[in-house]
Amino acid sequence: METKKNGGGTPGKRTGKGDVRYLWYALSWVLLAAFLAFWQLSATNRWVNPTIVSMPSKIWDRFVSMVSNGSLFNHIGSSLGRVLQGFLTGGITGLLLGLLMGLSPRFEAVSSLFVSLLRPILPIAWIPILILAMGIGEESKVAVISIGSFWPMLLDTINGVRSVDKQLLELGDVLEKDRKTKILRLVLPSAIPSIFTGARQAISRAWSCVVTAEMIAASSGVGFLIQYGRELSQPPLMFVGVTVIGLIGLAIDWLTSRLERRLLYRNR
Repeated sequence: METKKNGGGTPGKRTGKGDVRYLWYALSWVLLAAFLAFWQLSATNRWVNPTIVSMPSKIWDRFVSMVSNGSLFNHIGSSLGRVLQGFLTGGITGLLLGLLMGLSPRFEAVSSLFVSLLRPILPIAWIPILILAMGIGEESKVAVISIGSFWPMLLDTINGVRSVDKQLLELGDVLEKDRKTKILRLVLPSAIPSIFTGARQAISRAWSCVVTAEMIAASSGVGFLIQYGRELSQPPLMFVGVTVIGLIGLAIDWLTSRLERRLLYRNR
């Protein structure tokens, strides 16, 4: 009977903690609504210059208009297509090189100098060079996104491989497993959580890089919307682009965090 009481009490505590967490989530939405209401009031009463900061009602009207005519989805599709190409290119390259550096001390010794030299360089610094080398087409934008995705995947993969339990590797040696089997059966499963963390950071970095690249040289995309709105002095259009960046970034973070939790749970 005591076991039942204890077992019944634990879910109750979890539910209570969950309720408190949802209350904090609800508070964040209340604060957001209050901020938007204050923004609308400030712009309506001209406490701030509405020609610069616009107002939520005008931004919403422009958002609805672009959704209705389909133009917003075209720009979002362009950006997501670039993100996918850059993420796959940079992520896979970072994964492979990270595995090599983590598994081979010699390869890491040769590569460490280049990693230390190139890692501090922000992706945006490569844009002028890439435009000169590849032009203002899709290749230069995808290359910027690839660079941004490469580093998180590389570094987290290296850390994941290095963090493998040495006793597992020793057990593989005792069982006389070949190198391929040890990598596939021991190293990779242990490194998967860290690799997935790198992938989550890489796709978030890819989304921020595509916006930057599109603001500099593009004829479509969410970043292009912001730049185009600035050139035409249309703050509502600019804020539509900024809002879409935040919403898609939030969706990416939510999806990847859920996938990460599922993966870590199964890995245990």
